[in-house]
Amino acid sequence: MELPTVVEPWLWESFLAAVLVFLCLDLFVFNRKAHVLKFKEAAIWSVFWVTLAVLFNIWFGFKFGSALGLEFATGYIVELSLSIDNLFVILLVFKSLRIQPQFQHRVLFWGILGAIIFRGLFIIIGVDLLNKFSWILYVFGVILIASAIKFLFESDEKKDITDSWAVKTFKKFVPMTKNTETQKFFIVEDGIRKATPLFLALIVIEFTDIIFAVDSIPAVLAVTRDAFVAFASNVLALLGLRSLYFVIADWVERFRYLKPGLAAILGFVGVKMLIIDLYHIPSWVSLTVIVMILLTAGLTSWYASRKSILTSNPSGGTTSK
Repeated sequence: MELPTVVEPWLWESFLAAVLVFLCLDLFVFNRKAHVLKFKEAAIWSVFWVTLAVLFNIWFGFKFGSALGLEFATGYIVELSLSIDNLFVILLVFKSLRIQPQFQHRVLFWGILGAIIFRGLFIIIGVDLLNKFSWILYVFGVILIASAIKFLFESDEKKDITDSWAVKTFKKFVPMTKNTETQKFFIVEDGIRKATPLFLALIVIEFTDIIFAVDSIPAVLAVTRDAFVAFASNVLALLGLRSLYFVIADWVERFRYLKPGLAAILGFVGVKMLIIDLYHIPSWVSLTVIVMILLTAGLTSWYASRKSILTSNPSGGTTSK
């Protein structure tokens, strides 16, 4: 299958090799021993991944043109913003299965690795479908608009994933242990090889990522038709998701206007796909609109959270002696 892209094969090979090297360093060097990833360490890693993505984006734009550079930046921001919503699910999974903080990074590592593989397959399939059947673009547009509507009306009520049908079915077929004091995915208990809560968390996270891909893949393909741009922007966003989780896990729930913001982004991208034969929205316009939506959602969430704190504590935290 010949993928539509302007880049040479060496860039694909170099990019995949670099990703593999970074993942190996992450697992076998920097995080060889299980430990709690503190805020400062996670923030440093988050800055590293964002900086790496920005530098690669700048080089890519100079090498292959500003148009593809803008598409890369837009694809990266769209995927990163959609991935933040995925953090809500990851947080819920860890809480429901009582995964200890020092073992969470290991689950996220293998979860992100699986996500990269699945995203690559989905992007290749999606690009191939678009090349063979141009009308698929309208299907993707409808999917994104439907997803936008779902985001607007989706309940924020927290659920215990251990009560879900999928988890209960998994436990029926796979022997499970309640041991949460190990970083292994399988242990031998009473002479029986059993899966640990870490493995169940990994399966749930992989499954939910596949569901999230239904939104993110059409969204990135609405931004670019270049297979490498779509894949690389997705991968770099996913690589930064692990450390970002530990940065915002404690206050991710304060993003009360994140879902309306994501709904607006998905709706905008969906409409862009549906009207493409009538009017092609320039890449710089798409990037500007998406950044403004995210800034608006972030600032309004911050203001609402701050107002709520001040309302509940009018004295501003001071106490009378």
